[in-house]
Amino acid sequence: MRLDNKVALITGGARGMGAAEARLFSKEGSKVVIGDVLDADGERLEAEINETGGQCRFVHLDVTSQREWVSAIEETVSTFGKIDILVNNAGIYRVNNILDTSTEEWDQVMDINAKGVFLGSKAVIPYMKQNGGGSIVNISSVAGLVGNRMSSAYTASKGAVRLFTKSTAIQYAGDAIRANSVHPGTIESPMTEQLLEDPSYRDDRMRRTPIGRLGKPEDVAFGVLYLASDESSFVTGAELVIDGGRTAE
Repeated sequence: MRLDNKVALITGGARGMGAAEARLFSKEGSKVVIGDVLDADGERLEAEINETGGQCRFVHLDVTSQREWVSAIEETVSTFGKIDILVNNAGIYRVNNILDTSTEEWDQVMDINAKGVFLGSKAVIPYMKQNGGGSIVNISSVAGLVGNRMSSAYTASKGAVRLFTKSTAIQYAGDAIRANSVHPGTIESPMTEQLLEDPSYRDDRMRRTPIGRLGKPEDVAFGVLYLASDESSFVTGAELVIDGGRTAE
């Protein structure tokens, strides 16, 4: 049990990568709180995990709302007694170049993908300090490492997550709080399924992935598990790239 006696909050946990992380964390001994705006999906996953022997709680969480963040953290602590792990997984993807990106789209993407990570970290750090430490895992993207031909707002938001993570790591290392970012390549998930239905888009992503296949949510979940666990106790401020070799070229 790699997360025995741990308590984790995973945002965007109702489906896709977040759901894969929640299932895996539960199997590894963690008590799990799922935060999402998809209430029905979140409640179904809560029931699934509990019925298979885990301990899971779903909370409605809009990551752009400071009030809802405070409530979600408080509910996690009141339910399970503490919080050891925060996975900032919630995010959205928009495909537009600079000229085609409206200010409304820019604000929406930055609010969810970047501001959400800031608000979550701000809300959880006091509890982690009180608990003697913790692990924050922020889901960025390969778009947070290199330029993107298709999306301006998304790339900017994920680059912000990458450097915000490093600042968090430096500022709170003395409190035994670690912060690391994960950078997936193209993952077959609900967020990408509509785009991947376009054969030209899928072929392009396949050509740009040397390992010869697209990623699965579980590929990312195992990397997040490592960073959440005590196995990575000397790892902070780092970037874990899970992209099938895409950024190696």
